[in-house]
Amino acid sequence: MSVEDRTVQATTALPTGIADPAPLGLAGFATTTFLLSAANANWMGAASGAAFLGYAFAYGGFAQLLAGMWEFRNRNVFGATAFSTYGAFWIGLGLWVLLVAGNTKLTAAQLGHDKAWILLAFAIVNTYLLILSTQLNMAVFLVFLTLELTEILLFIGGFANSSGLVKAGGYVGILTAVVAWYTSAAGISNGMVGGKLRFPVGSPLIK
Repeated sequence: MSVEDRTVQATTALPTGIADPAPLGLAGFATTTFLLSAANANWMGAASGAAFLGYAFAYGGFAQLLAGMWEFRNRNVFGATAFSTYGAFWIGLGLWVLLVAGNTKLTAAQLGHDKAWILLAFAIVNTYLLILSTQLNMAVFLVFLTLELTEILLFIGGFANSSGLVKAGGYVGILTAVVAWYTSAAGISNGMVGGKLRFPVGSPLIK
């Protein structure tokens, strides 16, 4: 084997043997975000505000966390960090609802402030994910951009006890879910061998 052949072999990524887990992670994130955001936007009414809870554990949580672990196998540090972070976010939020929000000694304002601190912390993480997503593609960037706006509106609304800001955050969260669903569908379409439909994702802002 020549030196040139050995160089090519050393710099060529070996196939991982698994499919791209990103569409699964995005679908889990989008669906659970939609359910919670619909509640924040008062689409569901008071009687159905916890419709997201089971899926916070199962789809947004566990399935997205699995996608993050598979992204580690794919050596995709961005996908691994993003999906694992938000998979854990949904599991943690579900546990907070079950273990803390059900505490009748806490007022609505105290619970709102608790949730605001959680969202502020994740908005900080999301900020550098948003910046780094500019190197991927426009669809992924828009997921993190709309998510950033959602989290900002929700944590400010929580600290200010403003139902109007929380409702606005719900509407932007619904938009976030739609963008994430589209990005998931694009990942599936572009990963299908022999598929005829290809959904565009756009070029990265920073090449």
